[in-house]
Amino acid sequence: FEEKIYDINGIEILPSMIGGLKKLYSEIQYPEIAIKTGIEGIVTVEFIVNKMGEVENPQIIRGIGGGCDEEVLRVIKKMKFSPGIQNGILVKVKMSQSVRFQLKN
Repeated sequence: FEEKIYDINGIEILPSMIGGLKKLYSEIQYPEIAIKTGIEGIVTVEFIVNKMGEVENPQIIRGIGGGCDEEVLRVIKKMKFSPGIQNGILVKVKMSQSVRFQLKN
């Protein structure tokens, strides 16, 4: 029995990150190598939020290297979500999140 994984477009109540982007960015540490080599950009991670609001199977779908991709994976795994709901039932939802790495001048 393969459990249905919902797309964000077909769902009544989307999972929502507890603490929001503020919490996400507070956990991100800009990798030293990326700072030294001047790497900036956006890393996009795709993952499933399960019925417990936990992140499963995160995968980088757009990376920038320099340790940034690994850092996004490390942090997204720690994040908690309110679960997605469809027809009053908790469901798994496939989501993506972009994280911007920007050096301060």
